[in-house]
Amino acid sequence: MTQQTFNTIGLIGKQNDPRVGEALDTLSHYLLEQGLSVYLDEVNAEAVTSSALEICTRHEIGKRCDLAIVVGGDGTLLNAARALADHNVPLAGVNLGRLGFLTDISHDNMIAYLSEILQGHYITEERFLLDSAVIRQGEKLNEATAFNDVVVHKWNVARMIELETYINGKRLNQLRSDGLIIATPTGSTAYALSAGGPIIDPVLNALLLVPVCPHTMSNRPIVISGDNEIEVVICERNHDNAQVTCDGQISFGLSAGDRIKIRKKEQPIHLIHPLQHDHYEILRAKLHWAETS
Repeated sequence: MTQQTFNTIGLIGKQNDPRVGEALDTLSHYLLEQGLSVYLDEVNAEAVTSSALEICTRHEIGKRCDLAIVVGGDGTLLNAARALADHNVPLAGVNLGRLGFLTDISHDNMIAYLSEILQGHYITEERFLLDSAVIRQGEKLNEATAFNDVVVHKWNVARMIELETYINGKRLNQLRSDGLIIATPTGSTAYALSAGGPIIDPVLNALLLVPVCPHTMSNRPIVISGDNEIEVVICERNHDNAQVTCDGQISFGLSAGDRIKIRKKEQPIHLIHPLQHDHYEILRAKLHWAETS
């Protein structure tokens, strides 16, 4: 199969990180030398020295670019993925620190890897996101997108919240806990893993529900089809001590009786990896599976 070629590149960097400017300067200089059109996210305008770049919003990057290079860490890529989710722009992630699950191109080798990618030598991986909506008394109050997870959780008191969970309208359970994580396969190695959930292969069409510190230990994580719609209801005895958070970056306060509807987003995200990409190698490195005592 012929690989897509990239001619118009968007650069998105982590905000307020002194290392980002140098990396963006190096990338933009290289890309412009290749005769490519390069656009820079407006939040990074003051971080670069080059005056040859056109500064634009992420919405404009989504409309104009056929590849976005994200410089930072996994959190930066999560943020960019949500912003570009409706534009079908593939993402390549450059990590400025330790190896990331999503940003797997190392800063030291980024030009070599990007050279291969621009020549059509790369792997494309499809991941899905989640759409969430908060319904209060029949009115939709809030909508948000998540790449890793949607989490319903307590926030301002040291007591549990009570939730009811439905899958395609059928009642799954009633849960007293610190919260509930609804994760994509991508998010299975994030908060859900810390809460005791399994690691899910990112190519699977699956959703993961993981209770956070449940009162009853029989409440266990469950994996369901990614095509299911999940509804979480805040039980009436809870009084403004719950909120819903997407990817740990977007939060909305909840009240008793609120219903949170979560489903797979129709438009997936495409991640661009070097040919050397190995998901299991990343797992070994991040989770220290290769260590011996």
